[in-house]
Parts: sequence; C-alpha cells; structure tokens
Amino acid sequence: MKYSKIFFLCFFFVLNSIWAQEDVFRHPLSQQTMAAFNATCTNLAEKPIVKGNFVQEKYLNRLDRSLISSGNYIIAAEQGMVWETLKPFPSTMIMGKDFIMQSRPDGRKSVLSAQGNESFTQMADILSSVFSGRGQGLLENFEVYFSGSVSNWNMGLLPRSSVFASFAAKITMSGDSAIRSIRIFEQNGDVITYTLSNLSHPTRLNNHEEAFFTLP
Repeated sequence: MKYSKIFFLCFFFVLNSIWAQEDVFRHPLSQQTMAAFNATCTNLAEKPIVKGNFVQEKYLNRLDRSLISSGNYIIAAEQGMVWETLKPFPSTMIMGKDFIMQSRPDGRKSVLSAQGNESFTQMADILSSVFSGRGQGLLENFEVYFSGSVSNWNMGLLPRSSVFASFAAKITMSGDSAIRSIRIFEQNGDVITYTLSNLSHPTRLNNHEEAFFTLP
C-alpha cells in the first residue's frame, strides 16, 4: 500500500530509555487504567497545533544498520502535518487532508492526490486519531495497551485495520502532556523511531506555515 508507506516515512516520534525498561504490551487497557488513558487523550486533544524538532532513526532490518535524520515538524489538527528534514539532506513532506506533497532541495515537488482513494482516507483518519488524541478513534482502530500516569504514560497500539496492519505490526508511544516519542514496527522488520523535542503549542499558524497546506 504505497499511501500507507508514504504516510509513515513522514513520521512522527523514540526515546528508548523510557519504555525499553517495560513492555507496554503486558498492560492491556482496563477499567483501572481507562481514566488515565482518557485524561491523556484529553490533554493531547487540547493542543490542536504542535510544533517542534524531531530526530528519526530508521533501523533497516535486511542491512542491519540505522539511518538518522533530523529537522522540524508541525502537526495541525485541522490542516495536516509537515515534516521538514534538515539533515543529512533537506526535504519537506507535507500531508494535507487530501494530498501528500514532497519538496526537494532543487525545487521539484511531487504531489499525490487522495481524492477517491479509500485507503488514503482511512489512513488519514487513523493517524488523526493518534496525533489528536481522539480516544474513540484509537479504540476503534487499535487494540490499546496503556501503562503509567497522565504525567508519564506509555501506550501500545496493535492495528485492527487491515490497511494499517499491512504496513505496521505495532506502534508504541510515550509522553506526558504531549507525545514525546513514537516507534513504528513495520511488517518487514524495519523499525522507525522518532524523538520529539522543543515542543510549542501556538494558537494559530503563521502565514508561512499556512502556505505549507496550499497546493501550488
């Protein structure tokens, strides 16, 4: 599923030292942890715009090596996401509501339209659930595992959607009042790890940032 692959190559978020110590998949969501899970989702949903820096480490299973990149990101609940890679090579990936666009250093842009693509729409809805803290969307699309507290939580997600499961075997996330790290375990054995830092939560995007979500 090429749209699934593109979505995840853009990502989001991981800090190994926190949750490597404990397997979150040993903690299915339960009545005891539901209140903390709901409060965590509420905290995430209260921040419709998140900006910050990211470091991505992609472990390539067949080569037994890792590739590291870094840059800036924007997650805007109403518009989409921007992943601006600065190192080792500059590039920008923009995921709008109905398109994906990649800009290269030489000025070339590649655009994929999502119109009429059911897989794209489903993936967009699932990712929106993850990043905007829509608890009901998470419960509908994933088998959810949760440990910790609202101020220091870990979450594990096993996909229910066949579209999502065709790419990702599972996802783990950790954070506090915001998502700080994400790890995506791909079906082919590759692992994408994101660490998010220097987070800010502006009430609106500036003109330059708004322009990211306008097709040329």
